Amino acid sequence: MSTLADDTLTGLLDGPRARGAFLLRSILNPPWSMRIEDRAPLSLVTMAQGDAWIVPDGGDPVALHPGEVAIMRGPTPYTIADHPDTPPQVIIHPGQRCATIDGHDIGSSRDLGVRTWGEDPCGSAVMLSGTYQMQREIGQRLFGALPPVLVRPIDAGDSALVSLLEVEMLRQEPGQELVLDRILDLVLVSVLRAWLASPGVGAPAWYRAQHDEVVGAALRLLHAEPAYGWTVANLATRVGVSRAALARRFTALVGEPPMNYLTSLRLALAADLLRETETTIGSVARKVGYSTAFALSAAFKRVRGLSPQDYIRQAATNPGVPVAAVS
Repeated sequence: MSTLADDTLTGLLDGPRARGAFLLRSILNPPWSMRIEDRAPLSLVTMAQGDAWIVPDGGDPVALHPGEVAIMRGPTPYTIADHPDTPPQVIIHPGQRCATIDGHDIGSSRDLGVRTWGEDPCGSAVMLSGTYQMQREIGQRLFGALPPVLVRPIDAGDSALVSLLEVEMLRQEPGQELVLDRILDLVLVSVLRAWLASPGVGAPAWYRAQHDEVVGAALRLLHAEPAYGWTVANLATRVGVSRAALARRFTALVGEPPMNYLTSLRLALAADLLRETETTIGSVARKVGYSTAFALSAAFKRVRGLSPQDYIRQAATNPGVPVAAVS
């Protein structure tokens, strides 16, 4: 199994691949305010026209202007409005159900066309939003490092992507959902890559470590072949250093020993596979480097505090959010 071809980041960025993402173009007139309680694991918002404020629960308001993209890490609720003091007028519930503050479903009464919503087609603010319905566990190392709200400028080279997203949102062609998913993925990856590369953003240790000649090579091997029978000794041999030197350098730069990192990686891969239908714990175990279902179950319970069977049940109850995040 190969989750990584070029660098450590590739496999983790592959995690947030949209599948049936919910995309909407909202046309709004001030004063407007929406309370988002959909518990989505990840959402993107950009203003095609007009300004907005994102107010996370328990956090400070963050301004969002045209030419910027905001990423909201769920499932914590937040409010998006024309001004931080504008009280919410509607609430977005799980399943993208829209209701008034007093609980009445709005239904299709504000539909303005294909993937377009609002009360006035001539409104002064146009907001594009994309909501991921499912988040893979393998991406949790990356998304756990994000702030609750991340706002980044759109690079000049990527502005065409956002324009294309808006154009495609208004189309209803065969395969349109797949087209929109992939464009949304490209926007997300572009923003995350720029954020990680920016100085002073507090990029996680594993990201900084990938640039180290020794540890980066070790990380690439672990991600490329997570099911291989790795030990510190054979990993050290492959990267050309002593066992002690690799263990010391890996732990210092990544923040945990190589085998601990590998265990977390394997269990994240296992968790994603366990969500799939028509799979058994034994087959998942073999795919991620455990010889038996019992060995995987023991490691899963030791690290995550629940058995694979309990994980499957909880994931089925709450399919949008990982049951246990990878640190």
